[in-house]
Amino acid sequence: MGVEYNRALGFFEDFSVLGSLELNDRYTVKGGLSLGKTEDGIDIKAFTLSRMFPKAGKSLHLDLAYIYNGLPAYKTHTHAILPLVSFSGRWVGISFGTSFRFTSFFGEPALFESMLSFSGYVNFLNREKLRIGMRLANFRDFYAGNTGSYSLSLNCLIRFNEKWSLINDVELLQSGSIALAANLYGIAYRGGVRFTW
Repeated sequence: MGVEYNRALGFFEDFSVLGSLELNDRYTVKGGLSLGKTEDGIDIKAFTLSRMFPKAGKSLHLDLAYIYNGLPAYKTHTHAILPLVSFSGRWVGISFGTSFRFTSFFGEPALFESMLSFSGYVNFLNREKLRIGMRLANFRDFYAGNTGSYSLSLNCLIRFNEKWSLINDVELLQSGSIALAANLYGIAYRGGVRFTW
């Protein structure tokens, strides 16, 4: 669950569900759905991602993601395809790729954009019970932004045991509106629980 203040949309909250399935330590399939309430309507987001590790047990992986964002009240729909090359380590990680995005406004023909996508994180603390880190990116699970649409987040994961974890993220957002040049600003808190079996 999350709550966000955004200069364009005002206050809104969202509820997200994510899941992933690992196959043979080489392949991962991940997906999610997010529904949000804005001042003028609802916000619908969805994504699916497939991940392949060229060598089992290694930190280098290749990702291919599809991301959908929709604001039905504005007849705005965005579809993005995002291939990535990533390195995910215990203390640091980085991802690079190109986002291929199609956006339609108010029923007009779709606009096509291709943009550099990047993400990087640093964990300051990564122990059995607690992980604290920072992330800088212009994309996340439910959103692929413009090159200048970056977010900086402070994240914390509290592990109660092997199965249950508590997630907390505080995020500062600076985003260009989709396909336009206006700057939108926001701050968000996202929290939830993770169950692994």
